[in-house]
Amino acid sequence: MASSSTTASSSAAAAAYPRAPFSLRRRPGLLALLFVFLCFISFQVVIHVPSARSAVSQWLFSGHQGEHQRPKNCPGCGNSQDVGSADKTIAYTDQYGRIKLFKVTAREFASSSIWENPWLPRDNQPIARTQEAAEDLLLANGSETTNLSSAETLATKSVDPIKLKRQVFRRRRKEQRVQELLQVDKKVELEMRNAAINSSRNFDNKFRGRYNIWRPEFRLTNTDSTLRLMKDQIIMAKLYATIAISQKEPDMYALLMKCIKESQTAIGDALIDSELDSSALERAKAMGHVLSSARDVLYSSSEVSRKLRVMLQSTELDIDAVKKHNSFLVQHAAKTVPMPLHCLHMQLTTDYYFRDGVTKEHFHDAALKEEENKAKLEDRSLYHYAIFSDNVLAASVVVRSTVTNANEPEKHVFHIVTDRLNFAAMKMWFIARTPQLATVHVENIDNFKWLNSSYCSVLRQLESARLKEYYFKAHDPSSLSDGNENLKYRNPKYLSMLNHLRFYMPEIHPKLEKILFLDDDIVVQKDLTPLWDIDLKGMVNGAVETCKESFHRFDTYLNFSHPKISENFDPRACGWAFGMNMFDLKEWRKRNITGIYHYWQDLNEDRKLWKLGTLPPGLITFYNLTYPLNRTWHVLGLGYDPAVDIAEIDNAAVVHYNGNYKPWLDLAISKYNPYWSKYVDLDSSHVQHCYASKQ
Repeated sequence: MASSSTTASSSAAAAAYPRAPFSLRRRPGLLALLFVFLCFISFQVVIHVPSARSAVSQWLFSGHQGEHQRPKNCPGCGNSQDVGSADKTIAYTDQYGRIKLFKVTAREFASSSIWENPWLPRDNQPIARTQEAAEDLLLANGSETTNLSSAETLATKSVDPIKLKRQVFRRRRKEQRVQELLQVDKKVELEMRNAAINSSRNFDNKFRGRYNIWRPEFRLTNTDSTLRLMKDQIIMAKLYATIAISQKEPDMYALLMKCIKESQTAIGDALIDSELDSSALERAKAMGHVLSSARDVLYSSSEVSRKLRVMLQSTELDIDAVKKHNSFLVQHAAKTVPMPLHCLHMQLTTDYYFRDGVTKEHFHDAALKEEENKAKLEDRSLYHYAIFSDNVLAASVVVRSTVTNANEPEKHVFHIVTDRLNFAAMKMWFIARTPQLATVHVENIDNFKWLNSSYCSVLRQLESARLKEYYFKAHDPSSLSDGNENLKYRNPKYLSMLNHLRFYMPEIHPKLEKILFLDDDIVVQKDLTPLWDIDLKGMVNGAVETCKESFHRFDTYLNFSHPKISENFDPRACGWAFGMNMFDLKEWRKRNITGIYHYWQDLNEDRKLWKLGTLPPGLITFYNLTYPLNRTWHVLGLGYDPAVDIAEIDNAAVVHYNGNYKPWLDLAISKYNPYWSKYVDLDSSHVQHCYASKQ
C-alpha cells in the first residue's frame, strides 16, 4: 500500500512539478539520486501523516471538483474545512539544480489552478457549462438567479454575470428591432429609403481629405505647406534671375524663368495643397535643384539682401495701389444705381407724365384720398414719420414694413421728401401702390422756399468753389490722386440736401410736436408706436448708442486737435446712430437746435473740425441732448458687418443696412437679404418687368 501510494505520488509529482534543467538531464546519476530522494520524502509524508495522506490522495484524485465534489466514501476525509486547511508539500528544482520545498493548502492552490484526476477517462471529466448554455439557462428562467445544482453553480462562475446580462439584453433588443422592421409596411419603408437617399445627396462634406471629420487629431493642420513652399521658391527664383542678368549668366536666367513659369502653372488658382496640380510636387523638387545650383553660382549676401529690399518695397507699393483701387471700386459700386432700379424709376416717371386710362383712374382716386387725409398730416394724435429718400424701392420697403407690423395702421402718417429728379417716380409709386389705411404724403424739396443759401449753411458751402474743387478737380492736393482723404467722404450723398434735411424738422413740420425719423435703408420688424410713449426726460433726440469700448466715441468722428472741439466736447462721449430717431419738436424749437447746427456748420467750412457727413454735426448739435434708447429698438451693421448676431436681428424692432452693402445692390451680404426682400412689393408689374429683365 505504501509502495502504491509512493508510486502514485511520484507520478503526480512528475506531471505537476517543473522539469529539471537541461544540465541535470545530461547527468543520469544525479537524476537517479534526486528521484530516490523524492520517493523517500513522499513515503515519509504518507506513512507518518495519515490525515495528510488521505487529504493528498483526495486532492490529487478529485482535485478540481472542489469540496462539493469529494467522494462520499472517503475514509479519513474530514469536512471541507479539513481539506481546505491541509498542507501540501511541493518540491521543485531551481535554475541551479537545487531542491526547494514549500507548503500550500488545497484551497489556496485551487483558486488559481485546475486539477484533473489522471486515473479517470478524459470524457468523464466534469466540464464547466459553456457560455451559450448559461445564456440559454438564463433566458429560460428570466433571471440570473436559477436553481442550479452545486455543479452547475460552480460551472457558471467562469462567466461574468454583468457581461452575460448585457449580452442577453443585446439579443433581446435585436429581436425586438427585427420584429419592428417586419411590421413596417412597404410605403413607410420606401419613404425612409428616399429620405436617406436625399440626405446623402444633400450632405456637404466641407472637410475633404480628412480621415474623420469629427476627430480633431486627424485634421490636417498644414494644408497649404507645399503651396507656401512653391511660392517662396518662385520669389527666390525671381531674385536669382535678376542677379543672373546682372552677372551675365543667360543660361541660368533661362533655366530659372522656365522653372518659374512651370511652378506658376502648377499652382494656378490653388489656395490649399489639395487643389494643386498633380505635378506640383515634382515641380517643387525640380525648382529646389535649380535654386541650389543658382546659389552655388550666383549667391552673394550683399547682393541678395539688396535685391530682397527692392522687392519688398515694390510689393508694398503694389499692395497700397491695390487697396486704393479696391476701395475706389467698392465706393463706385455703392454709388452706382443698379439697372433694375433705374428701370423702375423710368417706368414710373413715364406713367406719371404720360397717363393712360388706367393711370388716370389712379390719379383720380389718389386725389380724393389726399383730400380726405389732408387733416391727418397735422394731427398730433397720430404717429408721424419722416423719410428723406431718392430711392423709390427703398422708401416703399420702409413704408410697407412699418404698416405691415403696425397694430393700428390707420393712425400712421408718412411724410416722404424727395428731389425734383425722382419726385414723379416716387409720387407715381404711392399713387398706384398706396398702402391700406395708412397715409402717405410725398413732397418735392424744391418746393421748400425757405431752404436757400442765405439761410442754410450747408447749401451755401455746396455752392462754393472750394468744395467743387475738392470734388471735381483731380489735381487738388486733397483729391483722389493724392490719397489723403478717405474715399467714402466723396460719396455724392454728401452733396445732396436730402442728407442734411434732418436738421430742419421744425421747418418742414411746423404743426407737429413729435416725429420719428427713418432712413431709407432700414426695415421695420415690430410695431413702433410704443416709441411715442417714451419719456425723453427733456432731451430733443431719442437714439440708440453705438459706442463699444473705444469704438464709435466722439474722438472717432471729430478732430480733437482743434481747440474749438477739445474745449467743448468730451472725446470719450458715446456716439449714437442716425437712422431711427425720435425727435421732440417742442424741445427742438425751445433750444433752437437748428441755430446750433448752423453755428458749427459755419465753423467747419474748411473741413477742419470734421469731414463731410451728417453724423459728426449731429453729435455736436445734440450733445447732452440725446436720450439713449434700448438697443433692441435699432440694430445696425447689416450693410458692412457679416458677423451681426442673428438673434439680435430677429429680436430688433428696426434693422439698419448702414454701410456700402445696401440690400438693393449686388454687393449686399446675402444672408441679410431676406429681411429686406420679403417687404418688396413683387405684385407690382413694374418691379416684375424690371427685375425679370435682370435675370
